[in-house]
Amino acid sequence: MNFQYMKINKSDNIPRFPEFELYFSSNESQLLHYYEPELGLFVVESPMVIERALAAGYEPVSFVMIDSLADEMCKRFDTLIHTSEEAYNNSNSKNIPVYLADYDTLAEMTGVNITRGVLSLMKRKMLPDMSELLKDYKRIAVFDDVENPTNVGAMFRSAAALGIEAVLLAGSSSDPLYRRASRVSVGTVFSIPWTKTGKRITDSEYINTLHSLGFKTAAMALSDNSVSIRDERLKKEEKLAIILGNEGFGLSDTVISESDYVVKIPMKHNVDSLNVAAASSIVFWELMS
Repeated sequence: MNFQYMKINKSDNIPRFPEFELYFSSNESQLLHYYEPELGLFVVESPMVIERALAAGYEPVSFVMIDSLADEMCKRFDTLIHTSEEAYNNSNSKNIPVYLADYDTLAEMTGVNITRGVLSLMKRKMLPDMSELLKDYKRIAVFDDVENPTNVGAMFRSAAALGIEAVLLAGSSSDPLYRRASRVSVGTVFSIPWTKTGKRITDSEYINTLHSLGFKTAAMALSDNSVSIRDERLKKEEKLAIILGNEGFGLSDTVISESDYVVKIPMKHNVDSLNVAAASSIVFWELMS
């Protein structure tokens, strides 16, 4: 692949560059479904996050950069792109558009803050089957209806840092490839394996699948039979799936009743809950240490 610089001026009409327009005129859902029935697109921002995506084999469609950064960034990205080219379906002769302008021009034309000066539009990959992905892991996390992309990104970052081997997203959980989620995760959404249950899979079905793979399930919730995260039985389990729920409503009664453990974080001063991202860090630290 080769980089093709395309200078953008304030006088330019954005639709002249249809891929440039995609960065700012399409929302996350529209990008997700852009190539239907084929896989869609997503936007990544900041050099470190883009580098992690490239290292994980994601194919870039184009870049937007502040012009003063172009030579340095393209040099950094070039090695990673060529390393992954075999996974790009024989597209090694393709030119990659790199849209360039100064910061003020980009901000004025798009109305968007170009965080750290670089964006990239990339192609999605096919998600692996849940059972196939998880069968060989010992410690996984399940994000069940975690709808805020900032929380999903922060939870991925904690999961990767503290040794969680894979993540399963259930229900209406936010997509980890949404721009805010991948940015908050500092690119760890590209470093830790993950997949989705699919919206047609019920709570009971995904719990049963985890059990069939040999996992004991630990639902993070307050109930009459909750045990502390310090309970030694949790660390002794050969395979453990830690389930964290929705920001407002927590986990469903089905997940709680069908899990092997219901687990709580001991708290003081009559506090009975934490933000799910904060809770995930505590749980991962305790159960992975």
